[in-house]
Amino acid sequence: MADSKSSELFSRAKARIPGGVNSPVRAFRAVGGDPIFISRAEGAYLYDADGVKYTDYIGSWGPMILGHAHKDIIAAITEAATRGTSYGAPTALEVEFAEKICELYPSIEMLRAVSSGTEATMAALRVARGFTGRDVIVKFEGCYHGHADFLLVKAGSGAATFGVPDSAGVPSATAGNTATLAYNDLAALRALFADKGDRIASVIVEPVVGNMGVVPPEPGFLEEIIALCKKHGAVSIFDEVMTGCRLSRGGMQERAGLRPDMTCLGKIIGGGMPLAAYGGRRDIMEKVAPIGPVYQAGTLSGNPVCVSAALAQIARLDAKVYTRLEELGARLENGITAALQKKGAKGVVQRVGSMITLFFTDKPSIKSWDDAKGCDTERFGSFHRKMRERHQYWPPSQFEAAFISTAHTDADIDATIKAVEESI
Repeated sequence: MADSKSSELFSRAKARIPGGVNSPVRAFRAVGGDPIFISRAEGAYLYDADGVKYTDYIGSWGPMILGHAHKDIIAAITEAATRGTSYGAPTALEVEFAEKICELYPSIEMLRAVSSGTEATMAALRVARGFTGRDVIVKFEGCYHGHADFLLVKAGSGAATFGVPDSAGVPSATAGNTATLAYNDLAALRALFADKGDRIASVIVEPVVGNMGVVPPEPGFLEEIIALCKKHGAVSIFDEVMTGCRLSRGGMQERAGLRPDMTCLGKIIGGGMPLAAYGGRRDIMEKVAPIGPVYQAGTLSGNPVCVSAALAQIARLDAKVYTRLEELGARLENGITAALQKKGAKGVVQRVGSMITLFFTDKPSIKSWDDAKGCDTERFGSFHRKMRERHQYWPPSQFEAAFISTAHTDADIDATIKAVEESI
């Protein structure tokens, strides 16, 4: 790696870009070694600056559900670009996009397109505050909802205390209106609502966590969030930026048969382009400018090239896609579990659909951030480096989900299982 083009590029990047990367996890600091610089991608594979081929389980952190450079999506992007890349004006494509998302997500009666998941969650919480006239936001440890100031908060000293900043540059007063609880801890959530229910504007949650590794909700957890919000006049928000159109066409809420008040979407709905959305009940969304008092705007929101990619991808997400993803996911899960048993290694595999994580732990399951942060991150780092040597591009953090696409083949999965067995 020392004499590789990636190494040369990383040296140049560090002189002009903080840490040499434009998003922190790409720096590989959690696993050791230098990042791989990618030159192109196709199907289930990435090719680095030296032309080395890797089987990709990051998929641009989720969007590439059909694999990289899908011909129909590339054709849609190319055709749209010939008509101009941005207008700053409404288009028919935006209307079609909104109608399609509302069709897939019955809980969404109106929506607003934005350019990133962070923008979607930030705006949704502003709308929730504007709708309720309250200030307090409730989130859960281990759930990541973007880098807005009031979301970069760590838990306080008790189970239901308000937070303190988890990043330099976040004012204490901003963090002070965010309460952080343990994921899957219904008792703490009920206690917080009993104590401060009339101050809570919203509860935001990843319905399946992907940002501390894959952690599914315990039975009744999501249902109680919705019920408590309804009882106390707060707004329930499902952050489905990662799970939306990933776990089913209608996200985790379709899979669980639930209807939150608001939903945030991104990644897959953008077809690999910078597009996201937030939406929900009509009475809530009617608070958004220009028809309501809550301001939110964006120069590139609903960009015609991005929306064209989105519509092309969404149109191809049929039942066969999710059946195939479930087959591939089960094959990978069973293979990694068998490899752990064969090697006598401590670890647990957690999967929901095509999202999967191998945790290096002696716990039987991971249910919360406290469980996750007890995992053996040094061992994960060693595992990751060995997987990279075997040309497997696994997420460079113990606390990130891996993603499977329909472009992966059975042979790809089997080769990855073999690499896992050798790497643990």
